[in-house]
Amino acid sequence: MFRGSIVALVTPMHSDGEIDDASLQRLVDFHVAQGTSALVAVGTTGESATLDEHEHCALIRRTVELAAGRVPVIAGTGANCTREAIRLTHCAREAGADAALLVTPYYNKPTQQGLYLHHRAIAEAVDIPQILYNVPGRTACDMHPDTVARLAELDPIIGIKEATGDLTRVARLRADCGPAFALYSGDDATACEFLLRGGDGVISVTANVAPRLMQALCDAALAGDRDRATALDAQLAALHRDLFIQSNPIPVKWALAEMGLCSRGIRLPLTWLTEDCTAPVRQAMIQAGLL
Repeated sequence: MFRGSIVALVTPMHSDGEIDDASLQRLVDFHVAQGTSALVAVGTTGESATLDEHEHCALIRRTVELAAGRVPVIAGTGANCTREAIRLTHCAREAGADAALLVTPYYNKPTQQGLYLHHRAIAEAVDIPQILYNVPGRTACDMHPDTVARLAELDPIIGIKEATGDLTRVARLRADCGPAFALYSGDDATACEFLLRGGDGVISVTANVAPRLMQALCDAALAGDRDRATALDAQLAALHRDLFIQSNPIPVKWALAEMGLCSRGIRLPLTWLTEDCTAPVRQAMIQAGLL
């Protein structure tokens, strides 16, 4: 089980949208030095939706290579086509990733039975630890807790990234899925309370720019130190909010460029952070002590 602060890593790009390998290496080294618990490569924040399948697999391999066993790598391999998700998950296993993160199929709105059969097919096809990812705000598809409980019975499925922000689900998922099933917040704004209620970690956008603080927050929450955890969360609250002032990963890529950690590149249909939004993000970074 992965515990603590897991970064939903951006995919650094040059101004022409091509992947920036030098910045990727810089970011991986940064997270190792800052104590991040694990990296998620090619998830939502990694712009998976605008990478073709070859790029997707190549980026997983490169991230594993750069991590070099210093930090676990979880590969985003979800798709709204079950066959494509299986192919990407095979790529992750062959690349040496430690686990796969599989978002619920987006756009085509499967039923709960469809979700179950989709994830069961992947679990049966590829022998790699698999983490479910429920983010209805992005996918228009909500995986219900009873469906998660059914999937938790399958050996390769070890946990879920729950990004609804609904804290009542923590207790229900823990009761229904058991103590060994990992529960990860996918919502930075509610992650502190999620952990204090029994979660195991957070797959975080904020951790891209404030990895040490996010890890400290998680350590405190996992130790049951509510006062320290909530104090750290208050320091990061503006980042949790303003890194979503425009669609993720637009603001966080701007922030990383401001920190000199990655180049100023993003792929259409996403665009660079507009000038009217830079001041709030900069102020949030100052509040967190990053600038």
